[in-house]
Amino acid sequence: MTAMHRRRAALVGTGHRAQLFTEGLARRDGLELVAFCDPNPVRMAHHNRLLTAAGRPEARTYPPDAFERMLRSEGVEEVVVTTVDATHDAYIVPALRAGCRVVTEKPMTTDGERCRRILDTVAETGSPLAVAFNYRFNPVHERVRDELAAGAVGEVLSVHFEWLLDVRHGADYFRRWHREKANSGGLMVHKAGHHFDLVNWWLGARPRRVYGAGRLAFYGRANGQRTGLRRDYDRAHGAPAAADDPFALHLADNEGLRSLYLDAEGADGYQRDRNVFGDGITIEDDMAVLVQYDTGASMSYHLTAYAPWEGYRVMFSGTGGRLELEVVESHWQRPSARLSSAKGAVHGDTALDNAGGARILLRPLWEPPRELKVPEFDHAGHGGGDARMLRTLYDGEPGPASTAADGAWALATGLAANASFATGEAVDTADVVRVP
Repeated sequence: MTAMHRRRAALVGTGHRAQLFTEGLARRDGLELVAFCDPNPVRMAHHNRLLTAAGRPEARTYPPDAFERMLRSEGVEEVVVTTVDATHDAYIVPALRAGCRVVTEKPMTTDGERCRRILDTVAETGSPLAVAFNYRFNPVHERVRDELAAGAVGEVLSVHFEWLLDVRHGADYFRRWHREKANSGGLMVHKAGHHFDLVNWWLGARPRRVYGAGRLAFYGRANGQRTGLRRDYDRAHGAPAAADDPFALHLADNEGLRSLYLDAEGADGYQRDRNVFGDGITIEDDMAVLVQYDTGASMSYHLTAYAPWEGYRVMFSGTGGRLELEVVESHWQRPSARLSSAKGAVHGDTALDNAGGARILLRPLWEPPRELKVPEFDHAGHGGGDARMLRTLYDGEPGPASTAADGAWALATGLAANASFATGEAVDTADVVRVP
């Protein structure tokens, strides 16, 4: 009897989001996670403990400059990229050229030049690349798409989309590497890329022209001093001034955060718990965007990263009526709360405190409004999207997986918005990313 072939997988970038893939691959009989690649050996050791806890052997570990050697020596067939956003292309491109199938965390990359390099490599090699847009897999989002595709509101003419990050989740982007636009592309790329991809998918449309206004309005030293919210410390660990700061993250209080970050600082000096009202923040926290699509539809979009509650509202207006989606992920946040996630995740792993629900309301023309049945979903694991995404990516389950082109179109909106923030002018997406 022939033994089943297990596809050999490697994961590059071993932060907290990568735990989804380490544990997900370890649960699949057809896959063997044989290698980790990261500059930090302590974080790779954390992930190896996840593997052994799942009954799998430890993976071999490699530094970033040995990535291509790792692909050859380990016979890697599947690669997962979960590194700092601006470095994704440095691993995606050689992996595609080595004939690997690649899954990359969103955003696919952070600028037009890197995006073009990735798209060209996909075209040259024919190797598959998927972008992990897990929001597509949330059953509520899928229900919205089904309704729109069935003509529930006729031709969609406009979209209004408001996304609110609360003062726990939103603040977290201002503590870590995401606070520097050179690393993350800012929230228009790193976070709103999810939302831009959803709208592209919901409408079956492509963004053509973008106008935006964004600024750092709440976080940062100057804003913290103006509002009186700033406490005088650089990072929370060991700082008396951070002890009762509701904006501080205490790494030592959570097993996952301690293992992934505090214990790992000696290897690379990375600090996960910076003061959100500190210096060196180059991303925006309040952003308003107008988008025109190739279908003629338009979208007004607003992202707020300092809200008292967490959730989003999306309204689609069309020739046959209006569809309204509201999701409340957290009604409010307590000023101090211990993270319950053993993985050290601030958001997405477990449901937030005071979680709410989802509501879809259809308002047809000339008829009373009616509430649509919302599919059951769990606020944990990004509304169940994470688990469904893994099943599509690795088990062959049908699902709305996204391609390199999808990743590029989501990026195009974010980059055009960033360019508009800088110039005050509307920007064509073709001027920042050329997608075939």
